[in-house]
Amino acid sequence: MTDTGPERKTLLLTGASRGIGHATVKKFASEGWRVISCSRQPFSPACPWPGGARDHVQVDLSQPNQITEAVEHIRTLLDGDKLHALVNNAGISPKGPEGERLSTLDTDLRVWGEVFHVNFFASVVLARGLQNELSRGKGSVVNVTSIAGSRVHPFAGAAYATSKAALAALTREMAHDFGPLGVRVNAIAPGEVETSILSEGTDKIIRTLPMRRLGQPQEVADAIYFLCSGQSSYVTGVEIEVNGGQHV
Repeated sequence: MTDTGPERKTLLLTGASRGIGHATVKKFASEGWRVISCSRQPFSPACPWPGGARDHVQVDLSQPNQITEAVEHIRTLLDGDKLHALVNNAGISPKGPEGERLSTLDTDLRVWGEVFHVNFFASVVLARGLQNELSRGKGSVVNVTSIAGSRVHPFAGAAYATSKAALAALTREMAHDFGPLGVRVNAIAPGEVETSILSEGTDKIIRTLPMRRLGQPQEVADAIYFLCSGQSSYVTGVEIEVNGGQHV
């Protein structure tokens, strides 16, 4: 049974091209949702979904002017329709020349700015820019944070970690501000998820997890879908850990 109800619902998803984002696209599309995607990459026919090429917005979220332009493009695609969910999944975690973690001592200020624009500022700019469409759809915003936002992680850099911690705080602020508009705002914090960009040494972390395994992108997508569905209609301002117990 699909979650279409009397009208087809619409999702806006950033960072849709791989990993958790791609699994989220597949989950929502399988449930009958229209998916509008945002990515730095052009739409790839290698991972298609219904209407994907038409509903793809190519945008570099590290550039503020491009985010503003993307909001107008998305409004054009919606053409007066409601927006039922916004999932802020896009995120970057720059590494050093040898793939090493960048700390507070060696992260260039320009890198800090780029990371925060993509991982933090884009989330609130998109939600604020589309607040009327979200309000009409009694929508749900889901911010994808990280286990790295609550502890020093061996692979995630300082800029990435602090941007995700800030995004968790932003989720609470947005829940407070968007609630009167009928919009719920929550976050999910994935841990070690099996994607193409796993860092060397992840196997050592897995041995310490209570569930002793990597998470699957589909498991994260299911949690996102729950927060965008009617099953979570009285849930707002929370951050759900999706990490096999890594936070305990």
